[in-house]
Amino acid sequence: METIVALASAPMKSALSIIRLSGDDCFNVVSKVFSKDLTKTKKRDIHFGLINDGYKDIDQVVLLTYVAPHSFTGENSVEIMCHGSMLIVNEIITALIQNGARMAVNGEFSSRAYLNGKIDLIQAEGINDMINATSEEAKDMSMYALTGETSKIFLPIRKNIGELLSKIEVNIDYPEYEDIEEISKTEVVRVCSKIKADLKDLIDVGEKNRIYLDGVKVAIVGKPNVGKSSLLNALIHEDKAIVTEIAGTTRDIVEGRFNLNGVPVYLYDTAGLHESEDKIEQIGINKAKEVINKADLILFVIDETGIDDDLFNLIKDKKHLLVYNKADILKVKDGHNIYVSAIDGDVKPLLDGMVKMLELDGISVKPSFTNTRQLGLLKNIVNHIDLAIKDAENDEPTDLISASLMIAYNYSLDLLGESNKNDLTDEIFSRFCVGK
Repeated sequence: METIVALASAPMKSALSIIRLSGDDCFNVVSKVFSKDLTKTKKRDIHFGLINDGYKDIDQVVLLTYVAPHSFTGENSVEIMCHGSMLIVNEIITALIQNGARMAVNGEFSSRAYLNGKIDLIQAEGINDMINATSEEAKDMSMYALTGETSKIFLPIRKNIGELLSKIEVNIDYPEYEDIEEISKTEVVRVCSKIKADLKDLIDVGEKNRIYLDGVKVAIVGKPNVGKSSLLNALIHEDKAIVTEIAGTTRDIVEGRFNLNGVPVYLYDTAGLHESEDKIEQIGINKAKEVINKADLILFVIDETGIDDDLFNLIKDKKHLLVYNKADILKVKDGHNIYVSAIDGDVKPLLDGMVKMLELDGISVKPSFTNTRQLGLLKNIVNHIDLAIKDAENDEPTDLISASLMIAYNYSLDLLGESNKNDLTDEIFSRFCVGK
C-alpha cells in the first residue's frame, strides 16, 4: 500500500502536534527527511532527531515506529511528535509528500485497519462515535464498540444462524448418508424463534441507547413575550438568547444544547407564534412551525394570560409539555402542571418532567448497536428469520427455508463488515476525520 500522511491531532496551535504515516514504504519515506535511517527498523521503537527538508532543519521531533503487522493499520507506521505550530506541521507534511507520501483522505487510517483485519466494522464505527461523543454515556457506549464488546454480543447469534444453516444444507446435499443428523422443521422453528428473540432484544436496546448519540430535539414554543428565550438561557446556563420586554424580539431560531441524564438535548427557541404583518417576523414564525414538525418534544410555554387554544392546536398531537413560566407571579397553581421561573433559573420541575416524558430514567449504558446501518441490518435479519419460521410452520420445502436463512446469514456478515469490504469503505469512512 502507498504511504499516506495526515495530521492526527487538532489543526490548531498547541504544545505538541502528531503527524501520522502508514504504508509499505513508510520507513523509507521518513528516512529521507529524518536525521536517522529507519529503513532497517525491525521492531517498535522511539527515535529523537531532526526533520530536514533538504535545505534547512524544520524541527526537533520524536518518532514512534511500528512494524507491520503490529500497528493500528496493520502496516508499517510512523508517528511524528513535533512542536505544535501549524507552520511546522505544514512544512513537515510538505517535505514528506515531496519524498513519496500522499495526503490521506477522510478515515483512511481506520479504513486500512479494517481492510487489514485489525478491527471489524463495528469497532471502526465506534472510533468515529468516540470522537463525536458529547457526554460520558455516549463515550462509554462508543468504548464498548471500540474494544469489541459490542461485536461480541452478536457473535453467538451469527454462530447459531450458521450452524442451523449448515445442518439444513447437509441434509439437502447428502440425504443418502445415514449418520448425518436429520433436522426437523420443528427444530428449525425452535432455533429460529430463539434467534429472533435475541435479535429483538438487541434492536430494543439499540433503539433506546441511540438517544445518547443522536440526542433529542426540543422546541420551545409559545406566544410572544411568555419567556421562551429566558427559558432557553436558564436551561443552558448561558445568556445566548436576547431577552427584552418587547414582543417579537426573537425573529430567528436560537439554538442551545445541554445534557440531560447523559442525553444531548438540542434546544430551539422559536419566534412567538401570532399573526403578524411584519415580513421578517413572519419568516421567523414560519421557521418556528418547521421546527415544531421536526422536534421530538415541544415545550409549550404559558404565562399568566393562559393557554392560547389556536396555538395549542398546532402542537397538541405532538409529544409536548405545558410549561407555566413566571411562577413567581402566578397566584393560582395546579399541582399537576409544571411551573418554572426562567428569569430566576428555577427550572428543575421542567427538567424532571422532560426526563419522565422522554423516558430517560430507565436507560442503562451497555454494548449496543445504535446507528441506522446496524439497526437496519438487524431488522433485515429478523425479517428473514421470520420468513424461515413461517415456511417451516407451513411445511414448505427445505430449500425455501434454507434460502431465507442464507440471506439472514449474509446480513449478519454485513453487520460486522465481513463481506464486501471494499464496497462499504468509501461510504462509511468518508465521515471520519482525515487523521483517523
